[in-house]
Amino acid sequence: MSRPVREGARAARVERVRARMGELGVDALLLSLGADLPWLTGYEAMPLERLTMLVLPSDEELFALLPWDETDDPVRLVADLVGSRASLSVSDRTWATFVLDLQDSLPAARFSVASRVTAPLRAVKDDEEVAAIRRAAAAADRVATQLVSGDIALVGRTEADVSRDIGRRLVAEGHQRVNFAIVGSGPNSASPHHGAGGRVIAAGEPVVCDFGGTFDSYCSDITRTVFTGAPPPEYRDLYSVLEAAQAAAVDAATVGTPCEDVDAVARRLIDDGGYGPHFIHRTGHGIGLEEHEDPYLVGGNCEPLAPGHAFSVEPGIYLEGRWGARLEDIVVATAAGPEAINGVDHGLAVVEA
Repeated sequence: MSRPVREGARAARVERVRARMGELGVDALLLSLGADLPWLTGYEAMPLERLTMLVLPSDEELFALLPWDETDDPVRLVADLVGSRASLSVSDRTWATFVLDLQDSLPAARFSVASRVTAPLRAVKDDEEVAAIRRAAAAADRVATQLVSGDIALVGRTEADVSRDIGRRLVAEGHQRVNFAIVGSGPNSASPHHGAGGRVIAAGEPVVCDFGGTFDSYCSDITRTVFTGAPPPEYRDLYSVLEAAQAAAVDAATVGTPCEDVDAVARRLIDDGGYGPHFIHRTGHGIGLEEHEDPYLVGGNCEPLAPGHAFSVEPGIYLEGRWGARLEDIVVATAAGPEAINGVDHGLAVVEA
């Protein structure tokens, strides 16, 4: 999937990348599979045994297109372009076979992952990227609205069937690709990354639905939890703690706040509510061209949030063998404060059994 990058945006990104390469002492960036290449050029390499690679030196201008024939050695072509440059950063998702061949062809070079150069730059979205993420979120919201309104039948269907249904609806709302559609019902709702399977959804239980896709190259991601019938008081209590923790974490995600502090806000409220041991994952992850990227809202990440950071806020509470719940929005950090760009109601949705 390719999307043209405006010439001005491309030039600005290349300039930022080259400046960071200079700071880190990187002589050349070698971009193949993954999001870095389309971020810089608008072209997404296909995962084939035929090598596609952008060679971006720190000391020369773009741009030359170098095709190769079936009898050519593409690794040798890349090595020739690299020349005597010694410090090389390679796309994190480049196939191992190409990396190993490059290391053999450039024995004097030092290799590192490209994300050390690109990840902090890609994490700060420009206005066009934020607009694209908004469009993706709005399309996912339309599906989530159908879910919480009871327009997606649940009881009597398998989780896998509902997952496929959600995926079809994402595509109908404009997504070009479905990245995931988690559906966990009953005791499976206590598994944060449950693979939707053959379990038939019953009346009187929670259903956690976490789904997202790619819309014009940028990702959506939303989670809503619904209950099939009247929730018991114990579950309402669990969900009220979760809803308060998620709202507080969104409010805490201000520019300049360390990522780990946002995680700590959600964790503290869930702990105070008596469910601390049952919040078993990080509070959030960055989103953009990839569904998971920098910045990560997790203990130990002291990076301060910056204007243009886009990320999920998705605490969860999971009582193994019984039930669970998760609530997720995508949030953009702005100078005026954090802005949640998913607008679907946050309350526990009760759908007909």
